[in-house]
Amino acid sequence: LFRSYRFMKKIIIFLLTLLPLSTFAQDVWERPQDTKQEVKKPKQNEFNQDDAKYLAGTVPEIDGKVVFTLDLNLPGRSAQDIYERVYTLLDRMAKEENQFKGSGITLINKRDHIIAAHYKEWLIFTNNFISLDRTELSYTIIAKCADNHLHLTLSRISYSYEKNRNTGFDTTAEKWITDAVALNKRKTRLSKGSAKFRRKTIDRKDEIFSAITNALK
Repeated sequence: LFRSYRFMKKIIIFLLTLLPLSTFAQDVWERPQDTKQEVKKPKQNEFNQDDAKYLAGTVPEIDGKVVFTLDLNLPGRSAQDIYERVYTLLDRMAKEENQFKGSGITLINKRDHIIAAHYKEWLIFTNNFISLDRTELSYTIIAKCADNHLHLTLSRISYSYEKNRNTGFDTTAEKWITDAVALNKRKTRLSKGSAKFRRKTIDRKDEIFSAITNALK
């Protein structure tokens, strides 16, 4: 009898293990709470500090045209002295490795000390063992030299990108790197497509203006 009782007890326990939890009283059985806390992603700062120098106002326009201007006050310098120094630098710039044939000084006015130069060069975005990403960059420089002063502009900027590929295109600074085109509505970020063009164009302008300034001061 005792053995029979023990056998029945085992059968009952086994059957209980087969029953779903829903058959038990709801006030006794419940699912365990998830102890994992939701990880909140930090809000991304819409403003990229690295792009501060490329945001609103860094691509100036005059009458709808992109024009970068360098005005230098040069006390004690004659118009002829300034003219000669700028001429030498602009002529040397045309012989740099990244320049295309035909780049250089195109017109001069010795009487009024004016120099006009046109350049076509490679503007390089990235250059490494994986890829070379670059565009043809064209622009015009006009230097007006006077006693104690230089007024120089860099304008008529255009690009020819990957012209031998289906993804290639030709465009101008006015259509591609102005504030209205190259920035988001809040003027806090560069637009993805034209960002590299805007950055590298400003960098190149800074490089040229710095070289001219250093040559005259």
